Amino acid sequence: MARKKGRDISGWLIVDKPAGMTSTSVVNKVRWALAAKKAGHAGTLDPEATGVLAVALGEATKTVPFITDALKAYRFTVRLGQRTNTDDAEGEVIASSDARPSDDEIKEALHGFVGEIRQVPPQFSAVKIDGERAYKRARDGETMEIEARPLWVEELVLTGRPDADHVELEMTCGKGGYVRAIARDLGETLGCHGHVQKLRRIWSGPFDAEDGITVEQIDALAKTPELDARLLPLEVGLADLPELRCTPEGAVRLRNGNPGMVIPGDVEYGDEAWASLDGRAVAVGIFKAGELHPNRVFVEPAPE
Repeated sequence: MARKKGRDISGWLIVDKPAGMTSTSVVNKVRWALAAKKAGHAGTLDPEATGVLAVALGEATKTVPFITDALKAYRFTVRLGQRTNTDDAEGEVIASSDARPSDDEIKEALHGFVGEIRQVPPQFSAVKIDGERAYKRARDGETMEIEARPLWVEELVLTGRPDADHVELEMTCGKGGYVRAIARDLGETLGCHGHVQKLRRIWSGPFDAEDGITVEQIDALAKTPELDARLLPLEVGLADLPELRCTPEGAVRLRNGNPGMVIPGDVEYGDEAWASLDGRAVAVGIFKAGELHPNRVFVEPAPE
């Protein structure tokens, strides 16, 4: 089997994704610009959405689940009075209403979308129905019964009301949330319909949109040391896990997939943590009786 071409480069590149690009297209551009062997992202954004797209390279791809599971924040605009088949501005209007709720009515309705809620993903979404992506079946004109899924919403607040037809909101939520579904369901709760008109992810876990690099900057800096310098270390992706230091002997055992001795820290038996040696991630695993039992092991970087 042919080996993948590219550099064994590891780290995170935080991209401020523009509207009109798919998340996959952004990842492919980053992989090309850095001549990287391996890349992936931590959470899809819709093509018309903007903001944080955290791209992991090399060994950092092993930390993607920790960013995917982290809280994220979105700033979005809901167009009241219209429901679309895609729950965003790209779709066809399938229902409309002249009703326009007051600011107080909107604020009251938002309370029902905070905490542990259940949410039905949009028809045009990447969820799988009988092994096939929902959006593919929706494009063929099929209407599907999609099961509601749990979602933790930390906060959902009204931040602006430019006019009677538009509402500006900010939401902080956990893994698997569809902002389009929030807009759709809010419109139904208010009796006026609604869809997302504009969407921006402003932060995701430890990553902030304000620190992101633009696609234009990626093009301008492609294949240069300056772009390499924009990479964040893979350890940033472990920010929500406790860190435990290990000895050189412990690091050897961990890198071989065996339990390794670590210096006890602020963790209890059975907690998940990551082990480091000289500040570099060695492994992620479960702490038990002075040892870390690894379930993810990081390949030691080659000497430069």
